[in-house]
Amino acid sequence: MPLNPPGPLSLVPFVSVQHMMQLVVESGVERMLADLAAYIEQDFRRWEQFDKTPRIASHSSAGVIELMPTSDGVTYAFKYVNGHPKNMRSGRQTVTAFGVLADVDTGYPLLLTEMTLLTALRTAATSAVAAKYLAPANSRVMAVIGNGAQCEFQALAFKAICGIDTVRLYDIDSRATAKAVQNLIGSGLTVVPCTSAEQAVEGAQVITTCTADKQYATILSDNMVGTGVHLNAIGGDCPGKTELHRDILLRSEIFVEYPPQTRIEGEIQQLAPEHPVTELWQVITGAATGRADPRQVTLFDSVGFAIEDFSALRYVHDRIKGTALYTPLDLLADPDEPRDLYGMLLRAAA
Repeated sequence: MPLNPPGPLSLVPFVSVQHMMQLVVESGVERMLADLAAYIEQDFRRWEQFDKTPRIASHSSAGVIELMPTSDGVTYAFKYVNGHPKNMRSGRQTVTAFGVLADVDTGYPLLLTEMTLLTALRTAATSAVAAKYLAPANSRVMAVIGNGAQCEFQALAFKAICGIDTVRLYDIDSRATAKAVQNLIGSGLTVVPCTSAEQAVEGAQVITTCTADKQYATILSDNMVGTGVHLNAIGGDCPGKTELHRDILLRSEIFVEYPPQTRIEGEIQQLAPEHPVTELWQVITGAATGRADPRQVTLFDSVGFAIEDFSALRYVHDRIKGTALYTPLDLLADPDEPRDLYGMLLRAAA
């Protein structure tokens, strides 16, 4: 039977995976990474305006499912995201996500979007924003240890935002490294595949670790990290998972997104709860010092935080206006009379 068409308040812009890929292609990967970095930096500069809470996590033996909410009082956002390392064996992504942006005044959603691709982009953009303030001046060489889904995004973000021109790659699975090498052909980067983590970090001013296994691990031992290096540790993102030897942390100046979350999930879960750390937003606003000495070891202990997703959702919402990069989704009931939801059903059946 014919039903009434959606009312004017029923429709919410939905950005599918296809739309997101089209947005990236039309923008250019590096341009989009730079634009996302600008949005993230803007929101970090107004960090104190946001509601903040550690993400809400449901852990299982297979992985984790998380909700990441925040609001600046005008707009609300959340992301649903999972982390299941075993998924790769069945042809699935380790991390998938979708997100919602909503109007605080009405509670109505403004945007529903895929965030698997978008999370990869915002994670890389956030890493590069941190390195902009923390990495040694004129850094040109980056090692990336863990060459899975995040690898190429990290390499291109550091190229676009920090001026990196050489990436040295290592993964325990050589097929992952070969994949990354192939994908970065024509990127303008000099790409050096390596056969060990020790080889990868040789001559690197920036070292990124982004491995997937949910376990305590020592991807970098203390003797592998010299002075004057910036560490970008992004693999640790849940209790019981780390990548760096504790001794590295003890001689590093540590920068984090939100300490109550990072102390549970990040590298610093290995340290005493009172171990000093600096929040990245304070460095960006000038309230705290970033790199203070060329010989210093700086560590961005990044676990991903909801404000970064808020920035990414805000960017997509702005970017799709006036385009065909979304589908109007019939998501909300819109009865003729707001109190007559049942009557809307009756009229549909008539």
